[in-house]
Amino acid sequence: MRVLGIDLGSKRIGIAASDRSGTIASPLTVLTRGASQRIDHAEIARIVQEEEAQAVVIGLPLNMDGSEGKAAQAARVEAARMATVVGVPVHVHDERLTTVEADRVLMEQKMNAQARR
Repeated sequence: MRVLGIDLGSKRIGIAASDRSGTIASPLTVLTRGASQRIDHAEIARIVQEEEAQAVVIGLPLNMDGSEGKAAQAARVEAARMATVVGVPVHVHDERLTTVEADRVLMEQKMNAQARR
């Protein structure tokens, strides 16, 4: 199953795509936020079709204690709105420590801070 992973930012949206087996995800593109979420979601829907994705997973930025702050609540709202547009199931997934883990892997590969960003 091919899945798109979405990292919702206030200025940019990061998109990764899994391989056909759903095992490994690789960066696909970064969208600059448009004038509205509707524009952003239409572009994501286009990418879903183009990549033949069967689901979308949106990172849920929970607090370290598992509680939801404003960012997590906003991600849930946006996920619900996106689900009405993209034509495939949209899920949210706890993203605590994923940035730390990704940064660790890139540091092990001797990538400098600017390249890691």
